[in-house]
Amino acid sequence: VQLQASGGGLVQTGGSLRLSCAASGRLLFFNLMGWYRQAPGKQRELVATAISGGRTYYDDSVKGRFTISRDNAKNTVYLQMNSLKPEDTAVYYCKFISSGGDYWGQGTLVTVSS
Repeated sequence: VQLQASGGGLVQTGGSLRLSCAASGRLLFFNLMGWYRQAPGKQRELVATAISGGRTYYDDSVKGRFTISRDNAKNTVYLQMNSLKPEDTAVYYCKFISSGGDYWGQGTLVTVSS
């Protein structure tokens, strides 16, 4: 299974970006699809997750600004990021979890300028 993340870029404070992460290869049923991020000099942290039953989770720092969604038919997860802040600057990684294991994407850089 390979995960391909895309959609990162440079945006001004208050702007928006939409990240996508699609799975290819040996396709499985993914119980959980999520996004993590790692800022320079910091540990990787959980941003948001979407489980197969429809429930979602958000870190407090992004609640009300980010929306995670998944398209099971396309094995794709999205992260709509609005009202971006400089502190959102990080490499964003997608992670899929199935009964067969955990899979990570390669990361996509999001830079928010002040």
